[in-house]
This record gives sequence, structure tokens and C-alpha cells, in this order.
Amino acid sequence: MALPPSPNVFRAPRSLFLALLLAALGCNRSAPGRFQGYVEGEFVYVAAPRAGALERLAVQRGGQVEPGELLFALESGAESADRDAAERRLAQARASLEDVKKGKRPSEIESLEAQLGQARAGLVLAEQELARQEKLLPSGGTSATDRDRARGARDRELERVAELTADLKTAHLGSREDQIAAAEAEVRSHAAALARAEWDLAQKRQSAVQAGLVYDTLYREGEWVAAGRPVVALLPPPNLKVRAFVPQALASTLHPGDPVRVFVDGVAAPFQGKLSFISPQVEYTPPVIFSRESREKLVFMVELRFDDATSTKLNPGQPVDVEFGR
Repeated sequence: MALPPSPNVFRAPRSLFLALLLAALGCNRSAPGRFQGYVEGEFVYVAAPRAGALERLAVQRGGQVEPGELLFALESGAESADRDAAERRLAQARASLEDVKKGKRPSEIESLEAQLGQARAGLVLAEQELARQEKLLPSGGTSATDRDRARGARDRELERVAELTADLKTAHLGSREDQIAAAEAEVRSHAAALARAEWDLAQKRQSAVQAGLVYDTLYREGEWVAAGRPVVALLPPPNLKVRAFVPQALASTLHPGDPVRVFVDGVAAPFQGKLSFISPQVEYTPPVIFSRESREKLVFMVELRFDDATSTKLNPGQPVDVEFGR
């Protein structure tokens, strides 16, 4: 009784199954030492983390893109407004910080300086009056009460000069340290909000991270794209590989890094690659790869990789023959 095919086969695209089925149904069998396989691509699906209408689709299916090239742009009016508002709030916070660092306005400082000058002049007069009263007191020209009154006036002028001197010094210093620290924290908070707003705006435009083929475009301009839904599918050359199934007797002799030759219909010279992966799980031969008579044989799935120049000559779903060894 034949066992059902491995579930791994059904993960491939439908077009891949058709190609492999046609190859299996053909009369030509692989040469001795060669094993059938197929080309598979690991696609990069580029999406935006925020939703919006597709405003611009900058690439077409089948085209090539370079790193940094624009792929698509979503409508970004709301994000632009949020960024502008965050910029204004940051500017306001910075202005407030500079204001608390400064002292009083020049006109206020000039007023304090004038008051201090008047107080110093009053102190001079008070000291002169006190000296006169102390000089007259021994001769009876004044009373002790008048002398004490002059001394009190001198002391008040001294205190007034000290008070205005301290006020003028404070006016040059600006706000207290805790007020300045609070203003600096406010600036940092608004700077972080601006960075987030700029990030949100930048996410509405997605560019290619690496060079590759535009395998497919999934939306048209004007359509609404939900957050996280892919808009463009890319196939970078390093993401192209060949999958083949080898008998378990041969799998024990293979190691990652072993050289491999891949034969493609219509191409005279084989492509040179390296064995990159050997599946740790054994399975039964997929029926679309080998004949029904060989289904009971156990096989291991292996993957092969190429350099970028070779990868551009292969297409996903393409049937190939694989030969191991130099």
C-alpha cells in the first residue's frame, strides 16, 4: 500500500507543483548520479507598519531595484501634521528653557541698580548724621535719643543696601536649579515625541534594503493598505536556492559546503553552487519528484545556494537536475 505524499510538498506554490509534475510525467529520467529538484525563492514582503491609501507605487513587477530605491509611498497627511505640531512644541519648550536660564530683563536689572544706588546714597547720609550726633552728644548739643534715632536710620540703610545687593545678584542668576532641570526634562520629552512623529512619517515611505527583483506588486495606487500588509514582494539574488531530495544512503556522505552542479534545460554549462542545508528529518519520496515505484525509498531534503551572478539566471519553480561532487 502506497503511503501518502509528504506534507512538505504542499508548502510550495501551485505553479511549482505543475512544473514538477510535468517534469515527472516526462519520459526523460535524470542521468545516473543526478537528482531532480526545483528552484525556490525566499521572498521579502515589504510592508508599512501604519495604514494608509497607496499614494505612489514606484516599481513595477519584473523590474530590478537597488538598495535605497523607493518602492512605495502611502498617504501621509496626518503624520506630517503630527510631525509639524511636535516641532512647534519642541521649539516652545526650548524657548522656555532658555528663558528660565536667563536673569531678569535688562530694564528690570537697571531698576534694581538704580534703587541700590539710592540706598547707598542714603546710607552715606545716615552715617554722616550718626557721626554728627555722636560728636555733639558730649557737649550737650544733642540728646541721646537723637543719637539713637540716627543710629537706627543708619542701620536701616545698611539693611536696605544689603537687600538690594542680594536682589540684583539673584536677578543675574536666573531661575533655580530645580526649575531649570524641569525645563530641560520638558525639552527631552518633546524631542522624543518629535523623533517618534518623524519615524511614523518615514514609515509611510518604504525603500529597498537590498538589490533584487520586484517579483510582484500586491496593491494599486489609490487602494487602502492596512497596517502591516505587504505591498511589494522582492526576490534578492541571495534568497534564491535549489531544493532536491537525495537517497538516505547518499545523504550520509554529504556535508554543508560541498560543491554541487545544477543542470538546467536549455543551458549547456551547469551552474556551480554549494550545499547549504541538509534536512534533519527523513521522509518518503514525494511522488511528483520520482516514480511511483520509488515511493518507499527514504530521502532527505537538501538545499543549495549560489553566488548572486548565478542566482539572477534562475527562476523560482524551475525544474533542475542536481549532481554532487566536483
